[in-house]
Amino acid sequence: LTIDGMRSEALQAAKCPNINGLSQKGAFTYHAQSVMPSITLPCFISIFHSIPPSRHGTPHNTFVPMARPVPGLVDMAHDFNKKSAFFYNWEPLRDLNYPLSLSFSLFKDNLYDGKDCDHFIVEQALFHIQDSAWDFVFIYLGSLDLTGHGHGFFSPEYTRQLEHLDSAVGKVLDWLPKETTLMLTSDHGGHERTHGTESPDDMVIPWFMTGPNIRVGYEVASPVCLLDIAPTLARLLDITPHPEWEGHCIEEAFKTEV
Repeated sequence: LTIDGMRSEALQAAKCPNINGLSQKGAFTYHAQSVMPSITLPCFISIFHSIPPSRHGTPHNTFVPMARPVPGLVDMAHDFNKKSAFFYNWEPLRDLNYPLSLSFSLFKDNLYDGKDCDHFIVEQALFHIQDSAWDFVFIYLGSLDLTGHGHGFFSPEYTRQLEHLDSAVGKVLDWLPKETTLMLTSDHGGHERTHGTESPDDMVIPWFMTGPNIRVGYEVASPVCLLDIAPTLARLLDITPHPEWEGHCIEEAFKTEV
């Protein structure tokens, strides 16, 4: 579950009991690191492929095919006969996986439909998740980033939308089966009405993980960055990380470290 443009400092200052409450239920850090440039599509390619933008070659929000392709998390999951589903409302995310890797995908261009656009994505995800036994589900919520660009990444409007999204996260938590592991994070933060720089406002993001084998109320001391997400999810999915991935599994978050 990713909330685009969720700045750590703003989250900690906001009234978000569902999101911040994950720190009491699992492992967390408010000091995870994005990648440069801290822009949405480069960040998400790094999240799923565990390589930095300097290597995958997409420096902006227009996808550039890799000169030397590296399979991503969903591609590897497909090779291990795992079923993955995507629910999102920002269309460029279609390029995160190889064709035929996904078992289900739902996209709706609704980011300009009002403050409840992400609630619609969550409701659709929860409806369709119940139909099949998915191994991996990706839910992307994009309205907070849009609000940051429109009003500022620590503005009253931004804070209100973040608190509104907290109720959408609450819907997920209320539905989530006990045996499920949840990871919630962001791609980047923001400053003023923009992002993309090496400023801590842009680079520092929150990261949470809860589940049966995850430490409870545990703040991760070791560095966490976007490149570590795919290897960590690979462990949860019991698949072998691709040898060219550059990140590392966040072993410290697990009750039993390897």
